[in-house]
This record gives sequence, structure tokens and C-alpha cells, in this order.
Amino acid sequence: MEKLLHYVWKHKLLPLQQLETTDGRAVEVIDPGQHNSKDSGPDFFNSKLKIQDTLWVGNVEIHDKASDWHLHGHDHDSAYDNVVLHVVGTADKEVQTTKGEWVPQMVLQVPKHVKDNYEELLEEDAYPPCYRIIPQLPSIMVHSWMASLQTERLEQKTKAIEKRAERKNGDYEAAFFTTLARNYGFGTNGDAFEMWAQNLSLGAVMHHRDSLFQIEAIFMGQAGLLDEETIPERYRKDADEDGYFAKLKSEYEYLAHKFSMTPVDSKIWRFLRMRPQNFPHIRISQLANMYYEGNLNLSRLIECTTIEQLQEPLKTKVTPYWETHYTFGSTSTRTQKNLSQSSINLLMINTAIPMMFAYGRHTMNEELCNRAFDLLEQLKPENNYITRMWQSCGLLVRSAGDSQALIQLKKEYCDKRDCLRCRIGYEYLKRT
Repeated sequence: MEKLLHYVWKHKLLPLQQLETTDGRAVEVIDPGQHNSKDSGPDFFNSKLKIQDTLWVGNVEIHDKASDWHLHGHDHDSAYDNVVLHVVGTADKEVQTTKGEWVPQMVLQVPKHVKDNYEELLEEDAYPPCYRIIPQLPSIMVHSWMASLQTERLEQKTKAIEKRAERKNGDYEAAFFTTLARNYGFGTNGDAFEMWAQNLSLGAVMHHRDSLFQIEAIFMGQAGLLDEETIPERYRKDADEDGYFAKLKSEYEYLAHKFSMTPVDSKIWRFLRMRPQNFPHIRISQLANMYYEGNLNLSRLIECTTIEQLQEPLKTKVTPYWETHYTFGSTSTRTQKNLSQSSINLLMINTAIPMMFAYGRHTMNEELCNRAFDLLEQLKPENNYITRMWQSCGLLVRSAGDSQALIQLKKEYCDKRDCLRCRIGYEYLKRT
């Protein structure tokens, strides 16, 4: 209920009758103030109110019950001494500041239509619960909200990239590699690939960047995939006979000793119900080839100005052994096992463009940030169950920027039933 009181106050969805304090003084809300998004301090800053004939400018605190003021310790916190009005659902107690001054209180009744609409959203079984009003939404409102969601999603990914850079002592090249590796897991093995990339010493790999075999030995070895126990028993004999596993293992053991490297636990990798094309062996081989060809280069990425330039370094293939294998010892029809165009598009959306935006933020390069937005708008939208769901509700998905916005909407608002922060939710709640 308190969240709804916050919402009604913030958007001035106030009841039509005269507002008044608990002691009968008339209240006029001129400006509800600036919402405090932090965990501490009053709920709204710089509110402008008229209580009876006196104009007040100060802070407003909102609680479900007036007694929550004492429950939360505000009577002993000087940060609440400038509260000019305590807005409550139930006035069950008078409250004071640390100075002993009485704080004016007002009971705020949530308008019936707002309360009914809110309960309807929470109880609706259909998904998304606001589907009824989507076709009637003003296009300018939808466009504005989609643009905000797109920015929000890029900023969320930027924070993840910043944390990866921090773990690598501010190295954005390493953060780029880790981000790319994570997205090479394409969901199922994302966490495993990030753990592997964080454990990988790119400095050690750099010493052997001219040898594809040694790069692959380090990559496979650090992934824990050069442990014989990782080879299914039915393939071990063939793996012994083809000799490639033994050569990689021997080379890795030498390099691991030389650079004091320790592999991750091989149990982190998932294979169940996965297409062989997505097996970790194949993805790691592709990454090794990409590194060998010099495509894992942040400076090259930030120079890209077109989709064609951006996707070129992401095109890669497996090393020769993996053209006829999916795991060690298991043979398959010879194929280069290139990344599909849809996979390259996903890597541009989830790695290259967010990396460009994050590095633009890091270097305060506004042009680079704007280019990231432009490239998202040029890319085709993702086609997944989330975008299809929104399209069936009446929202058009014209670009990757749109699809990213709608993914953000579902994951950060709909899934959390956080309709009070959603602009579509606002349109739904205010209807009478």
C-alpha cells in the first residue's frame, strides 16, 4: 500500500475532495517534489505545499501508518527534521522531529479507480497484464518510453562492463574479451564463459599470439577441457588415436607451468539438451581463431562506423581439428562451423555495441555513445518469445533498439510486477 501512496503523491493522482491535515487545516499540493531514489532520507525533496494560508517548501515523508515514523527511527534522525508534511494511509499516532516539534500529518486516500486498476494489474493472469490498453497508447508516449528503456538497458550493460574492467585493474581490453566470452555462451553457458575468461591470463596468451595451436592449448586447458575425465568414455579411444588431445594437453601442461596457470573446474560447462554447434569446445575454438586473427581488439571496435565494419571481426571459424569434431574423439562431417548471421547479430547487440557505449562513457566520448545508439537502430530486431509477445499486444519492433527496449521492459518491470515505475502502467492506473 505504501508504494501506491508514493505513486499517487508523485503523479498527483489525488482525490477530488479538499485535502487537509489531521487537525483540519487545508492542504494544497503545488509541487510534490523530487522523488528520493536512495535508501535513506525523506521520500520527496523540495516539495511545495500550502497548508492553510502558509506556503511551505521542504521534504515530505510517506508511510502506510503514521506509527512507522517511530518504527523506522525518524524521531531520532535529524535528516527528517525538515519534513513539512507526513503523508499517511492511516493516522494512528502523532509524530515529532528530533527537536520535539510536531510534524503536520495528512491522510491520503488513494482514489478508488487507481486502487482498482492497480489490483487488476497485480491479479491479471494474462501477460503482460496491461495488454488491454497497449493498442490505444499515444505513439509519442510509446516512442519516448522505448527510448528511455533502450538507454536504461545500455547503461545496465555498461555497469557490468565497468565491473569486469575493475576486476582486471581497469583494463577495458580484458573487459571486452570477458564480455564477448560471456555472450559466446549464448545464455546457457554464459556464466561459465565469464568465469573462464576472468581466469584466463591474456598476458600469457599474448606471448604466443603468433601460434594458433598454443592459443588453443591455453584456451582449452584453462577451460578444464584437457582433463581426460571430460571426454565421454565411448570417445576416449578415438581421442587417443587421433593424437590431437594429447598434443594440446602436453603443450598446455608446459605453458601452465611456465605462466603458473590453473584451469577452471570442467564441471561448470553444460552440454545437456544443447546443439553440438554450441558445445564449449566449438565456441572456444572459434574464440581462439578470432584472437589469433587479431580481431579481439578494442581499438578496432571503436573505429567501426557501420554495421558491415562492426560485424566483420566477429566472423570466425573453428580451427582445423574441429571442422570434423564436436568433442575430442567424436568425428562429424567436415564443416567450417562458422557463426550464423543471427549469432553475429546477437554478438553485435550484446557485446560490440554495449562495449562501444561503455568505452564512450569511460573516455567521455559523446560521439562514440551516440554511434552506439545509431548502430542499434540500424540492426534488425531480435526475434524471440519476448519480442513476439509484445508484437502480439500491438507494439511494433522495427530495430534492435526496439527489441532491446522491450526485453528491458519485460525483465525489469513486468517480471518484477513493478507497474508503478512503468509509463504504460501509469497510463493504465490513471484511467477511470
